Amino acid sequence: MINYPTGKPGKKTENTFLKNPNLAKSRLGTSFEQALNESNQYYLQHNIAIIHKKPTPVQVVKVDFPSRNKARIVEAYYKIPSTTDYNGIYRGKYIDFEAKSCNAGSFPFAHLFKHQIEHLHNVTNHGGIAFLLIEFINKQEVYLLTVDKLISCYEASLNEGRKSIPYAYFKEHGILIKPSYAPRIPYLTAVDQVFFAK
Repeated sequence: MINYPTGKPGKKTENTFLKNPNLAKSRLGTSFEQALNESNQYYLQHNIAIIHKKPTPVQVVKVDFPSRNKARIVEAYYKIPSTTDYNGIYRGKYIDFEAKSCNAGSFPFAHLFKHQIEHLHNVTNHGGIAFLLIEFINKQEVYLLTVDKLISCYEASLNEGRKSIPYAYFKEHGILIKPSYAPRIPYLTAVDQVFFAK
């Protein structure tokens, strides 16, 4: 429980990132996203990289105004399909990636859209750094999977009729990212290993 300076109790805090395998589906990935955002803030503050979460393009259609200070969005739609979650610059290179949480033994392709895979592929073709970050909540592990491995698995799944990427594929082809204190998810260490190794 966190208390405000006034002495009033605040909301109960939950440490769910890589800790709670029974996380409700509606909250799946929220703490992972928070940990990534904190990591990106760390990278920015220490002049390591500039990486931000992309805003989702939403068109507000209807707003309810019961009073001036209680305006409420009643209806909204996505303007265009969003590409990926994060982008920025690191070591002089454009970086772009999608981050997902998974509470199962495999990662369903239903959680990743075809246009997102194509976007990541295009980034790579133009000389940028692109990848997929996956948090396996039940394993308490995070993996970086490069676009070439993602596409290879995706194309194989189309031929074989598979609907997910097995956890074993991440173990074999991904880079395990061990959580730390700061940054919480040091994924740029894995980026260095994959994209900048000599």
